[in-house]
Amino acid sequence: MAILSILEYPDPKLRKKALPVEVVDDSIRTLLDDMLETMYAAPGIGLAATQVNKQKRVIVIDITEEKNDPLRLVNPEVIWTSGTEEMDEGCLSVPGVFEKVSRAEKVRVKAMGYDGNYFELETEGLLAVCIQHEIDHLEGKLFVDYLSPIKRHRARKKLEKDRRQKATNPDQKKSVL
Repeated sequence: MAILSILEYPDPKLRKKALPVEVVDDSIRTLLDDMLETMYAAPGIGLAATQVNKQKRVIVIDITEEKNDPLRLVNPEVIWTSGTEEMDEGCLSVPGVFEKVSRAEKVRVKAMGYDGNYFELETEGLLAVCIQHEIDHLEGKLFVDYLSPIKRHRARKKLEKDRRQKATNPDQKKSVL
C-alpha cells in the first residue's frame, strides 16, 4: 500500500469528472487500499479518487473512531434521498476550513464493492453526508461550492496564507481534517 498525494483547492484537477469503472480488478482494489491508507494518514473520514488525481468513480469512507470499518464504493450513485440537514463539513482538499452545508438527511446509494458486486446501502447522519460529499468530488464539485462567494473567497485566501507560511516554515505541520 502507498500514501498518495492529496490535491488541494483550487487545483483545477479537482474539477475533473471521474470516469466509471468497468470492472473491479486488482488495480482498482489497490487504488481502494491506497486511498484508505492515505485517508487514515491524513487523517480524514472520506476520500474520493479525484482528490488523489485518479479520474475513477471510487470513494472510501470510515467514520468510526477506531478506523476499523472502511466503506469502499465503486461507481456510487445516490438513488434516493429524504429530508434535509445542515452539518459542519471539512475536506482534505480544503484543509483547515470548516463550514455548514445543507444536504439530504438520509440517502440510499447503489455501488459496487471491493468484490465487484453491486449492493445498496441506506444510511443517515454523518455517513449520509460523507457519501454525498465524496460523490460530489467525483462530479468535480467541492463543498466550498455550497458556500456564499464571500465564504468561498475567505477559504481560498486562508489556504493561500497557509501555503505561504508552510513555504517559509517547512517544519510546520499540515492542517488537515
